Amino acid sequence: MIKRALSYFFGTATAIILTMWSSTSGFAQDPAKGEQLFTNNCASCHSVGADKLIGPGLKGVNERHDEAWLIKWIKNPAGMVASGDEQATKLYDQYKPIMMTAFGSLSDDDIKSILAYVDQKNKGGEAKTGGTGDGAPQQVAQSGGGEQSSGFFGVVLVALLVVMILMLIALFGILTVLSRLATVDPSSPEAQKIPFFARLKESTGKLGNNPAFRTGALLLFVLLAGKVSIDGMYGIGIHQGYAPKQPIAFSHKLHAGEYKIDCNYCHTGVNKGKQANIPSPNICMNCHNAVKTSSPEIQKIYRAIEKDQPIEWIRVHNLPDLAYFNHSQHVNVGGLQCQQCHGEVEKMEVIEQRSTLTMGWCIDCHRKTSVNAKDNQYYDKLVEIHKKEGVKDMKVADIGGLECSKCHY
Repeated sequence: MIKRALSYFFGTATAIILTMWSSTSGFAQDPAKGEQLFTNNCASCHSVGADKLIGPGLKGVNERHDEAWLIKWIKNPAGMVASGDEQATKLYDQYKPIMMTAFGSLSDDDIKSILAYVDQKNKGGEAKTGGTGDGAPQQVAQSGGGEQSSGFFGVVLVALLVVMILMLIALFGILTVLSRLATVDPSSPEAQKIPFFARLKESTGKLGNNPAFRTGALLLFVLLAGKVSIDGMYGIGIHQGYAPKQPIAFSHKLHAGEYKIDCNYCHTGVNKGKQANIPSPNICMNCHNAVKTSSPEIQKIYRAIEKDQPIEWIRVHNLPDLAYFNHSQHVNVGGLQCQQCHGEVEKMEVIEQRSTLTMGWCIDCHRKTSVNAKDNQYYDKLVEIHKKEGVKDMKVADIGGLECSKCHY
């Protein structure tokens, strides 16, 4: 029985280890991996079905374009447009001045997995929101570091494997002791003189005094404590998922989603200033002086106006004072969509922070995002210089996007 238990445990552990390994190594045409990739990179710009979001719906994308072409397009859309590719130029003309983000860090197998997932979801029935690279720019991965985070995950995986091995050794030792106890004949005079629990206590004491067992247990404790500490430190200052209750139950899903009110109508500074601005009550009154005037939530706005008091909205997205961020630089010049940083706001009943907003997350975006220099004379000489140096697809990182003074000064 004990041998069967050991065999079952070792078999289960082996399956877990192989599953963890396969989840990091990945295979071509893996829809499960593709789902994770497009959720992290693409979901805010494309739907898996035919619905158009920021970019086109992906239903039938494998029929519209050749797989080899899609791989090239997803990795370097700006380069394909510059080369005069007919399909790439047609897509850019349809969605310009927005240029899709280049995903050079994705391997061919990663892209094939995304395409396989899209194809699977459309064949399986109703499609969920998702995306790949067939048009407009896509959302930068939510993780804070791209390749860096993958490397860190590899270290964590190795540590977990070590913990698993130590647990197996400890379990083997315990089962060995119990096996020896079980081999004693209960009818023998020796077994009758010494109670079972007394023998078990004695054997456990010997196991506890074993230097190898104590060392393994201590190492296991140190590893677990270290992992908990590291996870805690990485989470300091990150408020992803923060969705406080606001003084007025304002629904972005209703206003931006159902009624299609442009973000710029309320957030007036997003195209011309550092701050996007929280709308003042008079902007609300442009509609609500006649719409739903008896609503309890609208009455709160009336009372604020009558008392000449501001509405005390709770800030959701908040960068530390040591970091400088300018909305107009990213939205007006960079052509970024609100959803790329804030998520699908038009689907949120209660606004929440979807991205980590960490420094690694910003740097990762600067490394992946191509500079939209087409038909912009400001970049003409800079593009010429970069082409001489062999840089075909100029990223934000190539024009100082990784310099400390860009955000800290």
